[in-house]
This record gives sequence, structure tokens and C-alpha cells, in this order.
Amino acid sequence: MSLTPITYDLSWAALLSKDTGQHKFNHGSVLVLSGPMGRSGAARLAARAALRTGAGLVTLVAPPSSMAEIAAQITAVMLRPLVELSELLSDSRVASICVGPGFGVGADCRDVVAQVLAAGRGVVLDADALSSFADAPEDLLALTRGTKTVLTPHEGEFARLFPDLDLSDRVAACAKAADRAGCVVLLKGPATVVCGDRHAIHNPDGGRDAPWLATAGSGDVLAGIITGLLARGADAQLAGEAGVWLHAEAARIFGPGLIAEDLPELLHKVFASRYI
Repeated sequence: MSLTPITYDLSWAALLSKDTGQHKFNHGSVLVLSGPMGRSGAARLAARAALRTGAGLVTLVAPPSSMAEIAAQITAVMLRPLVELSELLSDSRVASICVGPGFGVGADCRDVVAQVLAAGRGVVLDADALSSFADAPEDLLALTRGTKTVLTPHEGEFARLFPDLDLSDRVAACAKAADRAGCVVLLKGPATVVCGDRHAIHNPDGGRDAPWLATAGSGDVLAGIITGLLARGADAQLAGEAGVWLHAEAARIFGPGLIAEDLPELLHKVFASRYI
């Protein structure tokens, strides 16, 4: 099995640059779906990360109970009600969608995931979007095959979706999962594995450790970064790999004391160290 270390790649610069004379929709419109009141923080983290990654427009799509809560916390991020999801998905300018952070587990989430995947855009499925299919993982895999989707499970979520795969060999397990899902699978952990058309691993030897990422909400930020990269035109494999690298580099810049809210605000420093 060929395994590629995830390191900085000059091709990423093209994803993050912006040409003069263009407007926000040339740089990708993103939807991030939020959960109810008291659970919107995860989606807000993802939305902020997508915006900082360079998406031209990011919209949080939320149920009525969390609209006021979100409105009090955002500025540059847009806000629309969840009942308008079908209308939003009909807009051809929407390039990518993130579902899962703080959304809530259950039938409503499964229905939304099916609706989003049917729209044929770049999709990141994280957290509750994965846990909602724990009792019927084959239903999710039937929806993801052949789509521009990145699944971002941690080991617990991975084990529920792929209970027969042995995580003692994370790379082999992730590769088999990606083959079944027909999309990119990003298995989070100290050595994050990204499998799709190729198999890649970040930090296999500890050379780029970022232990400060072990904090609540950091995975939501990663989901947002990947969604932003999909909006900028990256394929799912590249979005996963670049997202993992950018996420870890931001954490390394900050160091001890990092909380998830810090990560999107550090991305400009990562970009400046490579692209300016």
C-alpha cells in the first residue's frame, strides 16, 4: 500500500489566492448547518473556519430555536433558516456544505444528509452526521458512493460506521472504509489518515506534533477548513490533506493554551508564512 506523508504542497497556494476583479461568489459559497439553541457553537466554529480559509460567502443554516443565539454571535457569516434549505441548495453558486457539528443525532439529521448529498456539491460529514447512521451505516455508505464527500470520523465514530474493520492498523482500516464509502475518509487522531484516490498520513513520526488540538471544538474547525477548501475548488482528497496540515500548523503556531476559537484566527499566519 502506497502511503504519502502529508506535508506542505505548493499547489495549495492556488486554492488560497484570490484574483483581482472577482467577487465573493467566484471564491465559493458555503453552507454550514447548525443545530438547536445551546448547540450552535460547533457550527459557528466550522463557519468561521470556512470563511478564514477563503470561502467568499459562508451561511449558517439553522432551526428557529437557535436563530437568535447565532445572530448575536456572528458578523461576516450569513444566517438563514433551515426551512429554506431546499431553496439554498437550488442555488448553483453554493459550492460546498458542512453537516454534523452540533446538529443533533437522529432521523432529522439523516434526512438532511440525504438531501445535501443528493445536491451534488462538495460535502463534509462530521460528528452528528456520522453518529446518526450508527445503527444503519450501510444507509450512509449507499448515499456517499461516487460523491465529492469527506467523512471525518474520530475512532469512536469510525468504529460505529465500520465495526468489522480493525483499527490496530489505522491506514489499512481507513483505506478499506474509503473503498466502501466511495468517497474520502479522514480518520482523525494523533496520526491522521486521509484515504481516497491515494492514502496519506499526517505526522506519522511525531515531527509535526500538535497535541494542543486535543481540545473541544477543534474537530469542528477542521470540518470548516475542509469545507472552505472544497468551496475554493479543491477535490475531496486534496481538501482533506490540506485541511489537516493547515489545522495542525495553526495549532503549532499557538502552542499551549490553545482553544478551538483560536484556530480560525491563526490561519492567516499560516498562510503568510507560506504564500507572502
